Order: sequence, then C-alpha cells, then structure tokens
Amino acid sequence: MSTAVPASAELAGEEHRLAAAYLSRVAEPGSVPLWMFVEEHGYLAAAAAVRAGEVPPEVAACTEARRTVADPAADLAAAERHAIRLLIPSDEDWPHFAFAALRATGQRRVAQWQAGARARPQRGELIPPLALWVRGSAPLATLGLRSVAVVGSRAATSYGEHVASEFSYGLAQRDVVVVSGGAYGIDAAAHRGALAAGGRSVLVSAGGLDRPYPSGHRHLYDRTAEQGLLVSERPPGSAPHRQRFLSRNRLIAAFGAATLVVEAAHRSGALNSAGYARDLGRPVLAVPGPVTSAMSAGCHRLVQREEDPAHLVTSVAEVLSYCGSAELVAGPLVGSALPGGPAPLRRPYDGLDVVARSVLDGFPGRGRSVTEAELSRLSGQPISQVIAALPVLRGAGLITVAREGYRLAGAAS
Repeated sequence: MSTAVPASAELAGEEHRLAAAYLSRVAEPGSVPLWMFVEEHGYLAAAAAVRAGEVPPEVAACTEARRTVADPAADLAAAERHAIRLLIPSDEDWPHFAFAALRATGQRRVAQWQAGARARPQRGELIPPLALWVRGSAPLATLGLRSVAVVGSRAATSYGEHVASEFSYGLAQRDVVVVSGGAYGIDAAAHRGALAAGGRSVLVSAGGLDRPYPSGHRHLYDRTAEQGLLVSERPPGSAPHRQRFLSRNRLIAAFGAATLVVEAAHRSGALNSAGYARDLGRPVLAVPGPVTSAMSAGCHRLVQREEDPAHLVTSVAEVLSYCGSAELVAGPLVGSALPGGPAPLRRPYDGLDVVARSVLDGFPGRGRSVTEAELSRLSGQPISQVIAALPVLRGAGLITVAREGYRLAGAAS
C-alpha cells in the first residue's frame, strides 16, 4: 500500500471536511478497501474518485449504492444544528494515542487483504475510522491514557448494574474516563455512575448522534455531552443497524486502556468488545458473578480461557492497576463494591501499579531530567506505558516537569 499522500497528512480545511463527511456516509464503518484507498490517495482525491465511480472493483462494491446520493453538505449542516462536529486525523483532537494499536492491526489486515484473505469477519474489521462525529467538549486526544471501557449485558441483573455503577463512580472519582456504548443495562449504569461522580464519560454510539439509541436514553446522551463526549462513525440521521453495533465495539475497546466486562451471558455482545480489546493488546478484566447466574457465564468463560484469560477483578483498586492509573488519595477506596477488597491506601507509593513503580525507579538521581524516550530505556517499559504513567507520578507529587523533560520531585528523594 502506497503512503505517498497519507490521509493523516492532509490539512483539515473545508474541502477536506466535506470529503471526509462524504466518505463516512458513502460506505459502512470498517471497510478495508475504502480505508486502503483513502490512505493511498488522501481524502480529496478518494472522495472525487468514489463519486465519479473511478475506483477499483472492491472499492466500488462498498460505495456504489450511495456514491451519487450522499450529501456531505447536508450532513454537516445537520451536525451543526445538533452541536456535532466532524474530526479527521489531521485535527489536533484526533485520538492518535488510542488509535495507535488500531492502526497497527489495520496495517496487518491490509497485508492479509493484499495476500488474498478478503472475507470480512462477522464481528467487523479491526481498522481505524476514517472520521468521527463528536458532540461535547471533553478532550479526545488523550483518551486511552486514563480510561476504562465498561461493557456488559443489556438485560443486566441488579447485581450487575450495581457493580457497574459503583466501579464507574470510583473510577471517575480518580479522573479515569469511563467509556461505554449507551445501551440499557451495564452501559447505562456505567455512564450514570461516572456522571454522578462528576467525572467524564464517553458514549460511543452505533448510529447518528442526533438519533439517541435507545430513544429512552436521550437525557443520558445530553448529560454525557455536557460532562464528557458523544462519539460515532456515522453521520447524523444514521440508524443503528446490527453490523454498526459490532463495528462500534472496536472503538470502545480502542478508547479504553483496559476493557472491563461486568456482566455478560454466554453469547453476549460484550464478549465482542473483549475480543477486540485482546486483539489490540489491551487488558481484559472480568467481574465474577454467582455461579447460578446465566448473566455471568460470559465473564466466567473469559477468566477460564486457556489462552489470554481475562483478569478477575473485584474492586476499583484492582481495575486501576490494569489501566495505567493509580490511587493517589490517602484513605479508603470508594467503589470497592465487593467484600474482601484491599486495605485503605495511606501513601502515594502504595497506590502505584507495577508499571508506574517501574517508571519511577527508572529516574536518575534528583536534579537530572530525562525525556520519555530515556525513561523508556532506563525503566525497560514501552514508551506508551511511560507516557501513561507520567501523569500518575505527577499527580502523586513524585515528579515535576522540567525544560528537558521530567525529574524527581523533593518528595521522591
């Protein structure tokens, strides 16, 4: 695949935004042929070629039905009426960090496609979106650093909804963004828990953001937009079809530093999100439930996997240890909904997860500053983990920002 004119290199001018709006309407999310075509030719040239029908057969197959009727100007006007904006990769707020793994899996999928493996997986393709329609003012660029995707069954039990709400409340209190899909059951409980704590939540919708789904969650959509962010790949007016739900789940998994499955039946759609998270190299966490409950069978199955089993978690503290965050406040954890949780944390060091401790240990003596790249070499941690740990260490008062990078604070000596 040529990268002479990558899509991410284009300036987000009005013409490019019109082209991106057109491309997001003309094909379904997660189209490998269209993504490859846009990566090679850029938004403007790709949109013009699609509209003219001058594209390879595989691109024509996924765009032909809408190429002459898609109206990007109308979509952008509708978005403006509903306070929705369109983002593309050249925008400052594009979530490059969260989508780094998604881009890597996308490039591997392109190699498979070019080698002849062209059957579309039933659950959808693990590739980045071409554009995002968003509503709300919460930052998107840093998503994936301090965030947890909370997923589970729509037909949740009172136990599942309680745990989802309590965990999300506790996570939001510690400035962790809670990501979910806005559905009934676990999704709604997660969003409401985070919002009740005054924290931020990201709701990833399968349809247009002007059409809340389910319709009974219009108020939840509005509250989430006020405190957090609504995100969709689909332009205004789009209905939430089944395949769009499956494709949407890859974004939920990508936005979370870890994915927490609170309650899921044996064939729950939440397991689709867990599979995406695993493929992206993100931790999958599962909350145990009663062995007699069919609604927890999926969680137990995730933990019992022989290969890449999920991590069993029973408290907010345990979730924090997997998502690049740490408990930084002295005193007991809020949201340890299950009995047998950890003892109250008393010192900043006690709340650091293994990665944050390792990064802290990599700092040289007080007075010398280091860059992220140097810390990666000194601590032996990947650069992405170093970047995720630095805000935690700063919040604990253990390090400070220096002109040349970061250095130990007096409290860390």
